[in-house]
Amino acid sequence: MKSINGCIFIAGAGRMGRGIALTFAYQGFQVMLIDFKQRTEQEFEQYVITAKQEISGQLSILSQSGILPEESIGLVLDRIHILPKEDEDCEWEQADIVFEALPEIAEAKIEAFECICLKVPKEVPIASTSSAYSANELAEMVTPKERFLNTHWLNPAYLIPLVEVSPGTATNEKVLRDVFQLLERIGKVPVKCAPSPGYIVPRVQALAMNEAARLVEDGVASPEDIDKAVRVGFGLRFAVLGLLEFIDWGGADTLYHASNHLQRSLDTDRFTPAKVIQEKIERGEIGLKTGRGFYSFDEKGMDQYQLETIQKFIHLLDHLGLIPKPADEQLATKE
Repeated sequence: MKSINGCIFIAGAGRMGRGIALTFAYQGFQVMLIDFKQRTEQEFEQYVITAKQEISGQLSILSQSGILPEESIGLVLDRIHILPKEDEDCEWEQADIVFEALPEIAEAKIEAFECICLKVPKEVPIASTSSAYSANELAEMVTPKERFLNTHWLNPAYLIPLVEVSPGTATNEKVLRDVFQLLERIGKVPVKCAPSPGYIVPRVQALAMNEAARLVEDGVASPEDIDKAVRVGFGLRFAVLGLLEFIDWGGADTLYHASNHLQRSLDTDRFTPAKVIQEKIERGEIGLKTGRGFYSFDEKGMDQYQLETIQKFIHLLDHLGLIPKPADEQLATKE
């Protein structure tokens, strides 16, 4: 399989495609952003102007935030080349990797993959950015299957670090390894995920968002108060501790009993504890209290681990201005 060092091709010039293009160009890569939408010559010219203005605006925000020197905006923009798929200047054979970023429509993806597979050398990795189709489904559209995997980016792609990488059953291990290394080189945080519908984040957030909507539906709280609770309670904790790590902190037994109570009180099966929770309780693997849960905790390093975790919370809350000053300091300020 070809090493990924130079030119990045992106098939599909919509929001996701543009976000990925910005990400790679920001890190010094030449990017060919290929527009697959049928447009007249005049429509395409206007599209390029609009797309470049959008990307320039995003770079300007980075500059105003002190992340990117203003004089670098033009340099980043110059690395992004937007072309229609029929353009003779689309030198597909120069691609080191191709990211497919077409709409979640089977016909559109089939057409795109047919085009890519015809034009790109067989050793070049192909990665979809689908948030709906499994890697195995999409691999059926690609030849050879060994070079294909799915990379699920989260919008805005140029800001959110996470990329869920989902290899198919046939994916070559070197392709998986090379794509992981490429993503890490541009500052992303890749995680491996089986070819399962919804991947990781969409499954978790779909449940959370639907439950938030039900809270409004049931008159439990206003949208404003629900979102405030999520921002300064729910969300803050999981910016430091992952969901499973948080279970270990509170204890699988706590989650088990709380879930069963909600199930009975609200008369719904959606709060039924996962089978793995009960299994962990039976094995005595309930988390920090027993030294093992979803994670294994080294007793000698337990105090340091807890200290560092709490300090991360403190730094985050302090950065957000959510830690009040102590009473003595408040009094001194008033005096």
